[in-house]
Amino acid sequence: MFKKILIANRGEIALRIQRACRELGVKSVVVYSEADRDAKYVKLADEAVCIGPAASAQSYLSMPAIIATAEVTDAEAIHPGYGFLSENADFAERVERSGFTFIGPTPESIRMMGDKVSAKQAMIRAGVPCVPGSEGALPEDPKEIIKIARSIGYPVIIKAAGGGGGRGMRVVHTEAALVNAVQMTRTEAGAAFGNPQVYMEKFLENPRHIEIQVLADEHKSAVWLGERDCSMQRRHQKILEEAPAPGIPRRIIEKIGDRCAAACRRMNYRGAGTFEFLYENGEFYFIEMNTRVQVEHPVTELVTGIDIVQMQIKVAAGEKLPFTQRNITMRGHAIECRINAEDPFKFTPSPGRITMWHAPGGPGVRVDSHVYTNYVVPPHYDSMIGKIIVHGDTREQALARMRIALSETVVEGILTNIPLHRELMVDAKFVEGGTNIHYLEGWMSQHKR
Repeated sequence: MFKKILIANRGEIALRIQRACRELGVKSVVVYSEADRDAKYVKLADEAVCIGPAASAQSYLSMPAIIATAEVTDAEAIHPGYGFLSENADFAERVERSGFTFIGPTPESIRMMGDKVSAKQAMIRAGVPCVPGSEGALPEDPKEIIKIARSIGYPVIIKAAGGGGGRGMRVVHTEAALVNAVQMTRTEAGAAFGNPQVYMEKFLENPRHIEIQVLADEHKSAVWLGERDCSMQRRHQKILEEAPAPGIPRRIIEKIGDRCAAACRRMNYRGAGTFEFLYENGEFYFIEMNTRVQVEHPVTELVTGIDIVQMQIKVAAGEKLPFTQRNITMRGHAIECRINAEDPFKFTPSPGRITMWHAPGGPGVRVDSHVYTNYVVPPHYDSMIGKIIVHGDTREQALARMRIALSETVVEGILTNIPLHRELMVDAKFVEGGTNIHYLEGWMSQHKR
């Protein structure tokens, strides 16, 4: 096991990794920007080093600053968390080349999964079902593009090969709009991701977003830890998540989960990862793989009893997974609400001083947050200030516990999206379970403030 780990991130995930380190008896070094000087995890760290000003490009995205900090503090490994450099293959490579362990997959795996075309080709080879679409990147010839679209059937979606997070996508409903849409997406993709390649897929009208959590070690062992339903989204950004996914037969889940674990073994994957799927009419379609820990990992931890962040660290240290697939059992139901510093219905950011912070408690309630009374939410980063996660024996009990937890939570001084979560927890369709990825936007248009 490592003696010291550098945490190359901020916010609630920095605190989450720090807690995993402390439980393992590992010292932690946190890096922070000037804007995060007063963060809780900075105060709690064994060592804390300021690596630059508030701007991410000069701090959390500065590879030289992070690696230099690892060198001067004698850290042995670097945990990237999520966001920032977590899925940057060049960073993983530089970490390893500098003599440190990257707590995550190999640079080759990150690179393969980061390019959506190569990721899809790898999944097809591994027998994981994919959305019908182009074999690879779209050709230059407009006639060929039209031919491919006709073979798939409209509507189609044009996606950037290097895209992610809901960016670099365009839905096309008619042949007349196709070639222009491809050109526009190529231009945007080149500017945003440095890769103008695009590909085409069938656009599924009313799918759910279901993901499979996997863990794999260097010894050819891989398991899947159940599924999560992340369909409650706005502009491709998740709002809340739950595990297991309501209303999907277990035999279908088990079949896709086993294929994901097999794909990990085939790719020599290492660490934690998430296979993301669209699910419609009883069929799963692979869309992408995230090669890092996810924001929503706590719901899986609560239903399986497995600490995913500790497993990341243990696997990176060369340890074998301490369980096989038959040891993995799902117990009860978990729901997570992301708490963001923003207007609950307009979604405009609301940074500033939190004049009162009171977290909920009680049976089956977990709060992952780095904030406290008088903490100032900086305007420079993502608006998420924490997550409320509940667990119950049944989905009904989990919903009841989340309603109580949200009613107990007090955040004053800034706006948060808690009022939105409170309304969603009593929404008849959500309570019934199985809403699709377009549901929230439709709901928002009917509940305009």
